[in-house]
Amino acid sequence: MTVLVHESAQGYALAQRPLVLKSRRVDRWLAGALLVLVCIGIVMVFDASFFLGQERFGDPYAMLRKHLASLALAGVAAAFLAGREPERYHTLAYPALAVGLALLVLVLVPGIGQVRGGARRWLWAVVFSFEPSELLKPIFVVYLAHSLARKKERVTDFAYGVLPHLIIAMAAIVLLLLEPDFGTAVLLGLLTMVMLFAAGARALHLVAICAPALPAAGLLILLKPYRWARLLGFMNPWGDAQAKGFQLVQSFLAFGAGGVFGVGLGNSNQKLFYLPEGHTDFIFALIGEELGFTGAVCLLACFAIVAVRGFRVAIRSADPFSSLLAFGATFILVGQAAMNIGVVLGMLPTKGLALPFVSYGGSALVANGICTGILLGLSREVR
Repeated sequence: MTVLVHESAQGYALAQRPLVLKSRRVDRWLAGALLVLVCIGIVMVFDASFFLGQERFGDPYAMLRKHLASLALAGVAAAFLAGREPERYHTLAYPALAVGLALLVLVLVPGIGQVRGGARRWLWAVVFSFEPSELLKPIFVVYLAHSLARKKERVTDFAYGVLPHLIIAMAAIVLLLLEPDFGTAVLLGLLTMVMLFAAGARALHLVAICAPALPAAGLLILLKPYRWARLLGFMNPWGDAQAKGFQLVQSFLAFGAGGVFGVGLGNSNQKLFYLPEGHTDFIFALIGEELGFTGAVCLLACFAIVAVRGFRVAIRSADPFSSLLAFGATFILVGQAAMNIGVVLGMLPTKGLALPFVSYGGSALVANGICTGILLGLSREVR
């Protein structure tokens, strides 16, 4: 049974939006594409981590089990949120933001935050560890959607509509850089800019923000030797193929070996300890090797469907808050995928972002599950 939802004075964009039919059914194309990505992820994580799990833990299935456990938690979160009405997120926006920022502060406290690989990003929660920076992504989407929708037409006022969001975003970015987590900091900055633009902020204001941000990002790279090394490896990976450019060169070799149809599932040579982070950040390279150009294009097609159907939900949502919420959730999923694939193909410097639903992970999977649940729930509100 469907119910007609008529135009009302709920925001600046309502009068220009079409009449919408509420439905209890989620977008099938969106759900189907996400399910395919999850299935690809399960197969490829098992494939990529088999020998690594044996070498690290003496158990080839150890990493697969953790991935499946995290995926189950993400599925529960997605299913729960898919059944919620978007209005419920209004009351969670500011409390969730406060908790998210507090966790970012807590992770920096010696003795509380866990250090791995030179970065302090993890907190221990009874029986498992998690990354607060990952959970901040969906939290920030809800906060921006709520705040920008509440400000309505006044988002064009820099002091009232732009500056407060910029201050909050900068506070979060500074905390992320202290971990350090440069990739999430960049993603959060981009999310803030695109959601401000989608809400109707003036282009001149956004340009004025981006102008000093670019040299500041360059300075941050210069101040950290490992970031400078990554940039040099990105610019000329073959110039130092055994050090700075090693990971990218191995990624290129994987794609080169794959050809059109790949070497076959399970037959990768690069996963045999040649390609660092082959089960996480560079899993797309292994897909290119084992499934070839054909498999890589199929994966890209799934993300393209997520983008098209997700932004469709944003365009057709009946009120500004739902529209911005769908826009932000879609951007998080697709933006991360674009950045990850760009890194693997040598189009972007290494940033350490996982491929949503495909890379091995815990906190990232749960955060993506939250974004998925929000997006699927909003898709029930449109045709």
